[in-house]
Amino acid sequence: MFGDLMGMMGKLKETQQKVEETKKRLDTVLVDEQSNDGLLKVTLTANRKIKSITVDESLLEDKEQLEDYLILVLNKAIEKATNINETELSAVAKEGMPSIPGMDMFK
Repeated sequence: MFGDLMGMMGKLKETQQKVEETKKRLDTVLVDEQSNDGLLKVTLTANRKIKSITVDESLLEDKEQLEDYLILVLNKAIEKATNINETELSAVAKEGMPSIPGMDMFK
């Protein structure tokens, strides 16, 4: 019984390390999003850190329009980044979880 427990603990520690490595790797995965007309472009990492925002000069003339563009494009980019992040991290966690009877959380 203790051998099984020690094996599970080792597997959990290994999985935790893989999750941390995946989080670091996701800092290098870039997500690009832009407005339909291409006037605003945003790049973030899969960990949802903004790397760049490019604004066309024409948007600088209308503060309200620029704010609307920023909200729409940033929300779309964050949604994409979140999907990538969750998919990658859940795959690592599922792969590394020990088989515990009655604990089929990732099916």
